[in-house]
Amino acid sequence: MTAVPPGPGTLELLLADATELLPTLAAGLPELSAGSAPRPAKTPRSVDTLTRDMPDADPNDLALQRWSVIAPEGPAGDEALEAIAPLLRLREAEQGAKVEPYRVRSGMGVAEAARWKADVLRDERVPEEEIPRYLLLLGDLDDLSAELQHVLANGAFVGRLHVAGPDGRPDPDGYAAYAEKAVRWAREPTGHDHPDALFFAADDGTAATQLGRHLLIDPCVSMARRTGRRPFPAANIVDVPGADTADDFLRGGSTVRPSLLLSVSHGLGRPRRGWASVEHQRALQGALLVGAQGSSAPLLTAEMLQSTSFLPGGVWFCLACFGAGTPMQSAFYPWLSVLAREGAYTHVQRVLESLPQAGERPFLAALPQAALRNPRGPLAVIGHLDLAWTYGFVDPIRTSQSRASRIFSSIQAMTRGSRAGVALDALMRSYREVNDELLSGYHAEEDARAWNRPSPVDPVQRSRAFMLRNDLRGYVLLGDPAARLPLKGSKALPSGNAAGECGPDASVAP
Repeated sequence: MTAVPPGPGTLELLLADATELLPTLAAGLPELSAGSAPRPAKTPRSVDTLTRDMPDADPNDLALQRWSVIAPEGPAGDEALEAIAPLLRLREAEQGAKVEPYRVRSGMGVAEAARWKADVLRDERVPEEEIPRYLLLLGDLDDLSAELQHVLANGAFVGRLHVAGPDGRPDPDGYAAYAEKAVRWAREPTGHDHPDALFFAADDGTAATQLGRHLLIDPCVSMARRTGRRPFPAANIVDVPGADTADDFLRGGSTVRPSLLLSVSHGLGRPRRGWASVEHQRALQGALLVGAQGSSAPLLTAEMLQSTSFLPGGVWFCLACFGAGTPMQSAFYPWLSVLAREGAYTHVQRVLESLPQAGERPFLAALPQAALRNPRGPLAVIGHLDLAWTYGFVDPIRTSQSRASRIFSSIQAMTRGSRAGVALDALMRSYREVNDELLSGYHAEEDARAWNRPSPVDPVQRSRAFMLRNDLRGYVLLGDPAARLPLKGSKALPSGNAAGECGPDASVAP
């Protein structure tokens, strides 16, 4: 199905009603609506500014960067650590040093997380070379908060692992299944020198996915096929055709080589009449509409990914609303609530109703949990922990102009053999740039006020930058940040090597 590409200046939302399977925001929003965003609250500079140690060290070398794990206090954390013990032993062997897990309390806000980072993780008594830059969080968003993950991600390579059972509680078997998969691929990589790179946009006839096709997928394919001094090192660059059903989509991801997949589709949100139950919401929120509109089976759910071969040993960059999970509060709520009060745009109230409600628990989406637990599934998933707009890959001023390079940089890093945490950090550079732009605007306003001069900051441009910041901030990594594609030459140390037997230069083979 082919639709006319949306016109310039349109901001589209990748969110669909879970019952009707139709876009929640059918008409998109004009770019000028960003000017209605209220002035954002400033966060401490230490929270959003990169402060990585040892900037001259190879970011992929665990012997130099170190790896550790953060688990919640209490029995749930104990069980998770025990379940992933083989992964801990692997990382100890790679870095040549014992892994010392951190334990933290649940529900940390930004201020408390920043204090913990400064006082515990970056304790001045710990030598700089022993501070871990790779951090794997264990637990759902109500075990270890999204705020903690965000604070740590500015200064470290951070991932998160959580697998729930049918009752919604942490499932030690699921954690163990992921750990076994990660260890197996690290010790027994494939014989392939290069991965496949797959690019997909759902062909559902909506303006949102058409914009994703024209301003993200097509430019990424073009950049991947471009020849130059450092060509894109993929064995095959595949522009996956639009699928009729979810089964078609899964077949496109059942590759022989380790593969990277960038997909654009709608993620499911609250249906018009609400969720039947909390369990219903947790099973479906963030599921993907990958098939054609009107298809008999367009929906990709966690149940379908439990055991189907899909991106084995690969990495999935999944662009969709709530594709990674649902936070306690949406960063877009203040802006959308202003638009709803103004009443100028159709369906904005529907989007507001899809956002987290007061008293609801935050949670990771079931779909990436199933993919990570699956022995024949990917090693890492990069997805969105909130609403996903087109802001992340368009110019904030000329929204008909592509900025696909922001996301392509992550794809390129993984293809060249970098670890998943390094790949996500390539995208987070764009986040830090726009965040610095906002901070500079604040300082310019304060200086102008002190000298009784007019503000030099264009309020509409600042609002657009704030929207871009929020969209980029929503990307998170699920899975071990030290995971990398199991290509030839990426083999970890032999299983017989223990931490005490490793020399100070022990690391993954280049």
